[in-house]
Amino acid sequence: MQSILNGLNADQRAAVLHDHETKNQLLILAGAGSGKTSVLTKRIQYRIGAGVKPESILALTFTDLAAREMRERVEKLYPNSGVKLCTFHSLALSLLREEYSVGKGYELLGFQKPPVPKEMIGNDFLCDLAEVGIEANKLSRDELFSDTLPLSIRKKTENCRKKIMETGEVVFEDLIYLAITLIETNRDVREILQARFLEILVDEYQDINPSQYRLVRALLGERKSLFAVGDDDQAIYGFRGADIGNILRFRKDFPTSTLIRLEWNYRSVPQVLYLANRIFTDKPPLLRKVLRAGNRRQDELFLENREPEFWESEKAIEEIGKISMRIREMRKVYELKYSDFCILVRYNRQREYYEMALREVGIPLACDSEEGVQVMTVHASKGLQFLVVFYAGLAEGLTPGTCEGNRKKRKNQLAEERRLFYVGVTRAEAVLVLLYCKERFWKGRKVQFRPSRFLDCLEQPLQGSNMPLLLFKIRVVILALAYMAYAIFQITFRRIFFREIPLWLERRVQEFAEFCMRILRIKLEIENQSALATVDWSRPVVVIANHQSYCDIPVVFLTLGRSIGFLAKYELKRIPFLNYWMKQLGCVFIRRKTSGGGKEAQQELLESRVPRIVVFPEGTRSKNGKLQSFKSGGFRLAADWKATVIPLAIQGTRSAWEGRKDTKVTTVKVRVCEPLDLKTVFEKEGQLKIRDFVVPEIRSRMEEFL
Repeated sequence: MQSILNGLNADQRAAVLHDHETKNQLLILAGAGSGKTSVLTKRIQYRIGAGVKPESILALTFTDLAAREMRERVEKLYPNSGVKLCTFHSLALSLLREEYSVGKGYELLGFQKPPVPKEMIGNDFLCDLAEVGIEANKLSRDELFSDTLPLSIRKKTENCRKKIMETGEVVFEDLIYLAITLIETNRDVREILQARFLEILVDEYQDINPSQYRLVRALLGERKSLFAVGDDDQAIYGFRGADIGNILRFRKDFPTSTLIRLEWNYRSVPQVLYLANRIFTDKPPLLRKVLRAGNRRQDELFLENREPEFWESEKAIEEIGKISMRIREMRKVYELKYSDFCILVRYNRQREYYEMALREVGIPLACDSEEGVQVMTVHASKGLQFLVVFYAGLAEGLTPGTCEGNRKKRKNQLAEERRLFYVGVTRAEAVLVLLYCKERFWKGRKVQFRPSRFLDCLEQPLQGSNMPLLLFKIRVVILALAYMAYAIFQITFRRIFFREIPLWLERRVQEFAEFCMRILRIKLEIENQSALATVDWSRPVVVIANHQSYCDIPVVFLTLGRSIGFLAKYELKRIPFLNYWMKQLGCVFIRRKTSGGGKEAQQELLESRVPRIVVFPEGTRSKNGKLQSFKSGGFRLAADWKATVIPLAIQGTRSAWEGRKDTKVTTVKVRVCEPLDLKTVFEKEGQLKIRDFVVPEIRSRMEEFL
């Protein structure tokens, strides 16, 4: 069983170990590249290992390819396990053809022959509609067996349904409606199926349509054993009937359910993820995710951690020249294959153009060779990843595409176009290039395009100024205090009218830290942030950081990607607004001039559910940037709790504030040193002396960078 959990981060592990009996239904919001397939398959393996009969597990996904991949992973550990792992349509078909104690499923619904789904239906259906006076645009063939049709239409189409029941020639969506009717109208069938499928897992929950949702609910009944994995940020199939509302309503459908976020992305470099995180700015706190880089690849292209590039071209021929030149250059410098490159577009018409243009400049394609450059729509790219992505057509009318209908429909379409942009951005592993061309032929004519509104997500470079230094510092203090004061009003308002305050506060702290970097004109560079993916935040955590400046605090917040309290001297309580926010963060104030202050702090921390704290072991801020001697109090806390110690080595914060000499942009660097799990150390080595081992070990890890 332990081998199943190997390699999982804390959130993935929590999902695999989830207990439906005590924590009810589970919704996993799985960010792009966060390992959701691994979590699903390991969950199945874990439950089999825990004694659950494989045939009582039902796992639903959308494509035969995904179902086959998941089945292969499960059967590496449990060959021929008997888990029902299939698509919605294949499940529905098997339920209709099954023999129950009261008869075959399709016979109970009035079919004379077993249903045989067809990919395409001819014009007969349109003729049938015309005969009964129904306009073709009033009824889709997929809705024929839906029980939500108006009664007048159901009566008019009764003969049409009877004809299909005689022949068995159904379309795929009929299968879902028929399976729902079979379960909901036959008590014996319902009891048999609910007794058989004791645990239900659903992949890509954001993509299920209303009928698929009803099928899941019919099989689940009133039980708690629903394990749903999805990402509302990747809901891009609204045009197929997928209902993102299923994700948004989950907590209403199951008020006592559990929510887990998978935010560690194992695909892309941090700079790509910074852009992805800026795409959604107004999401409710409950559904907000922050992607963090967990990929620890050491090859040169990943270590460069390039910022996304933006290329503007006057004409299409100029753009294709830039693309071909970059492909050839990177193949030579980094020894890449053509198949490492992909051009993403919104529409198939664009794809055809780029394929033709690449052939003309001698670049081999995917469609022509296994080792060629890939050109595909963003929809087709979902689930794939490429070292280098050229995202073409970042222009109004292309990305986002044209939105039509009334105001509400246009708003929903634009929201889906934004999610599609997010999917495209997160296909890039190491290099992302966003392309905008002012003029190109489109639908048979020359068109002038405006830049896409989505380009607003690109981070604007910091600019220095000629402001006098004293005025600059006064401005920084006023802006920071004003931000904190206004946020106090916001949190008070939310406490009165809204819930999920901790989630809102978490994001607000990150926004404040980003705000501080902008007003201080600090360019923050974080190294080895992926090391944090190994930390189990459900256990005590002590962050050890060197201390040079007051602005170390927002730097720590951004480095960790989360808010956290810190040990602070009691005098900081006197600073307006700061006292309030330090309490919100869980900071602990120490009376350094009073004996027993450390014990008071330790007791206060132990009273919290899971102790997490930042410690500056130098005590006071270093004035020369060099490490001072470490006090051992914080290390003793870590040892007492058997905590994970995260060393952070910070460079440049003093020259960004206390020692600042001008108002130019300044660079601050932080390295996340390898965490030290004291629980594991003590289990192997026994009780080690703090000063003899823990303090020197942490200090040496930080000194390598400083």
